[in-house]
Amino acid sequence: MNDAAGNMPRQSRMGPLNPPPETLLEGASLFLDFDGTLVEIATRPDGVRVDAGLRDLIHSLAGALDGRLAIVSGRPVDAIAEFLGEGFAISGSHGIEMRWADGHCEAPPRPDSLPHVRAEMQRFAATNSGVLVEDKPFGAGLHYREAPELEPQARALAERLAQETGLYLQAGKMVFELRVEGHDKGTAITRFMNSAPFHGHRPIFLGDDVTDEDGFEAVVAMGGAGVLIGAERQTHAEYRLEDVGMTLAWLAKAMEVLR
Repeated sequence: MNDAAGNMPRQSRMGPLNPPPETLLEGASLFLDFDGTLVEIATRPDGVRVDAGLRDLIHSLAGALDGRLAIVSGRPVDAIAEFLGEGFAISGSHGIEMRWADGHCEAPPRPDSLPHVRAEMQRFAATNSGVLVEDKPFGAGLHYREAPELEPQARALAERLAQETGLYLQAGKMVFELRVEGHDKGTAITRFMNSAPFHGHRPIFLGDDVTDEDGFEAVVAMGGAGVLIGAERQTHAEYRLEDVGMTLAWLAKAMEVLR
């Protein structure tokens, strides 16, 4: 739904957007991004720390929604489970990995071109301070958050590798990721919504990045709503919360309404 540069399709809106009502989760299926939504974005992917309060909040929300909660992240499924625990659905790697609450998993074969992609990214990182390569089960991410001046060179490398391998180029916040094509956060949410216990309930998705726009677009198409986390920008979301702190506070209040 987004193109390789992270550009948004038409019919999105530009703020200002109001905060979501605390009643929004009544009768809903809830889908949550991780980085930038539930936790602050760290300089390095391995720099994120999750406290017991967040884990308790997620599990309490899943219970209050009768299991209609899923984390939909660009991180691998196993990484999300390590951070937040299990017992709820998780989609990882931008919709490529699907794990339901009962442990049932689905994922395509890993692409043979990934070792070449990772080697080329590592070669670039070795000669450019501040660049980090993130290995994923179905892709690789080239992070330049600590060296923003290298964005043109990082983009050029990612575009070349995408052309050479046929892998999909996903642009995010200070990262270019090459991964398996045909999946995104919107397809993940749609798949969950076609299965129990999500089916038949209004989908709500919270996310912060341009990579979350596919999810916003999908929930809107199914009669739901998106909640943008962070600064105003062009988006398919209907509501907005200022930051991670306000998001966690809103989730806690919305959960009280459900009880």
